[in-house]
Amino acid sequence: MAEVKVPELAESITEGTIASWLKQKGDQVEKGENILELETDKVNVEVISEEAGVITELKAEEGDTVEVGQVIAIVEESGGSGGASEKSDADSGKEEEDDKEEKDSKESESSSEQKEPEKAEAKEEPSNGERIVATPSARRLAREKGIDINDINASDPRGLVRSQDVENHGKQPEKSAAPKKQEQPQKQDSGKPDKPVVREKMSRRRQTIAKRLLEVSQNTAMLTTFNEVDMTNLMELRKRKKEQFQERHDGTRLGFMSFFTKASVAALRKYPAVNAEIDGEDLVLKQFYDIGVAVSTDEGLVVPVVRDCDRKTFADIENDIVDMAKKAQNKKLGLDDMTGGSFTITNGGVFGSLMSTPIINGTQAAILGMHTIQKRPVAVDDETMEIRPMMYIALSYDHRVIDGKEAVGFLKTIKDLVENPEDLLLEG
Repeated sequence: MAEVKVPELAESITEGTIASWLKQKGDQVEKGENILELETDKVNVEVISEEAGVITELKAEEGDTVEVGQVIAIVEESGGSGGASEKSDADSGKEEEDDKEEKDSKESESSSEQKEPEKAEAKEEPSNGERIVATPSARRLAREKGIDINDINASDPRGLVRSQDVENHGKQPEKSAAPKKQEQPQKQDSGKPDKPVVREKMSRRRQTIAKRLLEVSQNTAMLTTFNEVDMTNLMELRKRKKEQFQERHDGTRLGFMSFFTKASVAALRKYPAVNAEIDGEDLVLKQFYDIGVAVSTDEGLVVPVVRDCDRKTFADIENDIVDMAKKAQNKKLGLDDMTGGSFTITNGGVFGSLMSTPIINGTQAAILGMHTIQKRPVAVDDETMEIRPMMYIALSYDHRVIDGKEAVGFLKTIKDLVENPEDLLLEG
C-alpha cells in the first residue's frame, strides 16, 4: 500500500485546493502518472503516484483545501488488475464473515448512538450543492461536536473554515441565528421579486490576486505619473526591419515589448531606486534586471519573469515573452517562472486601454503601464500640426522609495529611448 501525499510546493505555499481528480477510485495507475491537479496561490501543480497499482481510496474531494504532507489517496500495489480481482475473490468469503460479525456487534448499541454520527456525516454536503471549504481538522471537529459545517462562519477572508471557527461557533449559537430571523420579514414586506443571480466560489488564484492587490494598496504610498510617446520612428523602424529580423532569428517576430523592456533596463540603470524594494528598515537596491511581463489568462493576471534582460538580445526577449505567454495560457507556468522579478511591465493597450493606473506588483517599487497606440494631432513645431501615432505610458511607484523627480525622470528616459530607437539599439 502506498500513500499519495501533497508534495512540498514552495517555501511560501503551505496548502492548495484540489482542482480536479485525473484518476478515480478503482483506476489503475502507473508509477509517475499524474492522478490529480492541485491549484495553489500561484500555479497549478500535477501530483503523481509514487507507485504503480490501483487507487483504493480518495481521501479528499474536488474543491477541498489540503495541506502539504496530507494523505489524499491510497494506491494498493499490485501486479495488475487480474491479480487484484483474484485477491478480491479469494477474500470475499472472509470479508462477508467479518461484515456479519461487525453488523451483529453494532446491534447491541443504542439507536440514538447510531443516528448521531449519520446525521453529522449527512451534513458534510450542503443542500444547495455549494461545498464549504474547510481544513480537515475543522471537518473532524465539527463531526465530533455534531455541528453542521455549513452553519459555521469563517473568520478567514477567503472563506476557509478552520478549527477555531468550529470552537467559536459552539460558544455563540444565538447571535448567528438572530439576524436570519430578521431578514425574512424584510424580504416579504418589500413585495419585490428576487432578482436572478449566479453565485460562484472564487478560485484560489482569484482570491490571492484580490488579497495581494489590497495589501499593495494599503501598504504602499502609491502614486502614478504619466507621459506620452510618439511611436512614429519605432513603427517605421519595425516596418523596415521586421522581415529581415524574422528571417535572421528563425521566425521570431519583432514586437514592441522588446523595445520597452530594453528601454526599462536602461532607465533602471539610470534610476536604481526604481529597481529597489523595502525590506524592514533596509532599502534593497537590486543589481539585476529580471523584468516581469503581465499576461492575462482566463483565471486572472499572472506575471512570469524574463531573466537577465540586460544580457539578452531583442530576439531572446521576444522569444521568452512568447514562451511565457503560451505556458500561462496552458497552465504550465512553474513557481520559478513567477518569482524574483525586480520590475514589471503591463500592456493594457492590447485590450484597447487608452490610459490606466497600474498597481505595483508585490514588493517591487514600480510598474510601467503601456497603452493603446492612437493617432492624434500633434504640434511638431510652432507652425506645423501632424497626425502621429501616440501612446500614453504610466509609471505607478512607491513614494516611500522613489521621489517624484526620479519617477518623472525614469518615464522621460523611456520616452526618449522609444522615440529614438537607434539609441535604444546601442543601449542593447
